[in-house]
Amino acid sequence: MDFELEIKARPEPNDDEVVRRSQSDPRAFRPIYEKYFKPLYRFTYRRLGDRELARDVTQQVFLKALQALSKFQFRGAPFSAWLYRIALNECNEFYRKTNRTRTISIDERMIQQLHDELTYDTTTDDLSALLPSLLHTLKEDELHLIQLRFFEGMSFKEIGDIFELTENNAKVKTYRTLEKLKKKFVKPN
Repeated sequence: MDFELEIKARPEPNDDEVVRRSQSDPRAFRPIYEKYFKPLYRFTYRRLGDRELARDVTQQVFLKALQALSKFQFRGAPFSAWLYRIALNECNEFYRKTNRTRTISIDERMIQQLHDELTYDTTTDDLSALLPSLLHTLKEDELHLIQLRFFEGMSFKEIGDIFELTENNAKVKTYRTLEKLKKKFVKPN
């Protein structure tokens, strides 16, 4: 007798379903935690530059999200945007409380992407040397736009969701910030 066993993988529930269940049963939040812990950890690590601190802040993000979950309202943006907003706020809060110098962790690929956008005829090495001082001149919200777009690789839609902006407004603000950087990056004749 031959038996054929068909195993069907259960589809992962979408975030909205998990969040709705979690609002009445916090134990149901686990899939969200498992799905977003690593991306949020990388996100906070790039802003804090310290592995243990990033782990602590990421844990705090999930704790705050779980504590406020009953108040969460679906407004068309993905749940992950809310988590990233909490993460940004936690990183900002850390810097406000400690008065430490803000950290931005970037790699060569990220520098090259930003270099391509700035479109100045120079080498990546030139930008590598100038980038920290250029980024220091930006306001906090401008820096976040650049980080999310070029260092996190997020779309304008995702950035808009995080900052509660339209996709177009996120794009406009990002390109205005790039123009500001371009003016500072261009060498005088």
